[in-house]
This record gives sequence, C-alpha cells and structure tokens, in this order.
Amino acid sequence: MSDTTLRTEALSKQWGPFKANSDISLTFAAGARHALIGPNGAGKTTFINLLTGGLLPTSGKVWLGGRDITRLAPHQRVKLGMTRTFQINTLFAGMTVLESVVLAISERRGLQNVWYKTVARHGDVVDEAMALLATLKLSNEANSITRSMAYGKQRLVEIALALATKPHILLLDEPAAGIPSAESQELFEVIAQLPRDVTVVFIEHDMGLVFRFADRITVLVGGAVLTEGTPAQIAADPRVKEVYLGEVEHG
Repeated sequence: MSDTTLRTEALSKQWGPFKANSDISLTFAAGARHALIGPNGAGKTTFINLLTGGLLPTSGKVWLGGRDITRLAPHQRVKLGMTRTFQINTLFAGMTVLESVVLAISERRGLQNVWYKTVARHGDVVDEAMALLATLKLSNEANSITRSMAYGKQRLVEIALALATKPHILLLDEPAAGIPSAESQELFEVIAQLPRDVTVVFIEHDMGLVFRFADRITVLVGGAVLTEGTPAQIAADPRVKEVYLGEVEHG
C-alpha cells in the first residue's frame, strides 16, 4: 500500500514462558496520529522497542515501506526515517537548546566532528535549527541551558532532537509523563501541529489527550491487540471499557 509507512507482521517477543508481545500485526498509515493504549503491563513499550530496534523479536517482522527492517540496528532505522524521542538523561544538559539541536542536525549531515569549530561556516545549519525551534515554539528558549528548563520544555527539546534527524515516523513513549496537565496540553498541541509528512505513533495514559489528538487508536492487553479503531469506536467498545477505560476512570 502506497500510504503505508510502517507495519508489523505477527510480531512477538518472549522471555522464557513470558509473552510480552504476541502476534501483533498493525499498520500505521502515512501522516497518522496513532495512539497505543492499554493497562500497565500490556506490552506497549516492548512493542515500541521492537519497532525501533531496541529489542529483536522472537518471531515476526517489521516493515518500513516495502523493506524488511526487522534485524536492522536502531541507528540504521534512524537513517531510514524512524526516530523515537531521546530520553532526558541523553539530553546535552550543559548546552543551550540551540547548541543541542545544531549538534543533532550536524550529526545527520555528517558534520559532527567539526561542527563546533566551523559552525559559523554552516549558517544553514543554524537556520535549520532555528526554524525547527520555531515549529516547536521554542524560539525564546534557544539560548537557555537545557538542564535549567521546566520539565515540559525539556520534553519538547527531546522532540526537537528527534525531528532534527528528519524522520518520516516519530515514536513517542509517554511524552506527557511527569508533566503538569497544562504543560502536557501545550506539548500535545505542538505535536498535533507537526507536518503531516511525519507519522506520529505514541503511548499515552491520559485518555483526554489520546481522544483529543489521536485519529487512530490501538488497544493492547496482555501483550496482544484487543482492538483498533477511531477514537469514537474505541470509546464505544464495551471490551475497552471493561479492561481499560473503566480502570482509568475509576482509579
């Protein structure tokens, strides 16, 4: 399918008798805002790790376009256009936001060994970095030291670093975790405004954010797909209410 950017085929991960993921076959359409939800222990993060190469599957395949990428290393998948957000502890804590993004862009362009000496000669790198920061509403933070920023802003910097790789697919594992609700709303509004040539796949426990920003939702339970559909279909599904939404609503 020409509009398919990413799909899995009977993807499974097992440690001994424990099945973290079981026969997951999913398709992520180009430009989608696709949420993965489910109770704790449903296998959501394991699935993201299988998509990005952080884990190799016990069985099954991952396809990017028409290419089988199941055995490719994470950095090889990045070069093919698949990126996940950097974790907080990998941010360049002592650098400014602009310096961090310039470094990430330089890495993508093969300038990483000389960027700090010759950045003045590569004004287009700085221009690209500033344009990216503007997209994420971080222009005013360009000269801020990363570690001094509010946690919600740091999560936006993670996304900026991921977008600096020019991904076709951006994977977000609970991007709003630990962020006050007002900041998480702002974070998702920025994510929602990303260009539609970027497919966004995200895990999120805040159902308000999921139903507002996702156009497709997959529900995982016990490492397997329970159901998939539009937000309206998921909200009306009695199985989802029984195994997950009721848990969220009532504690």
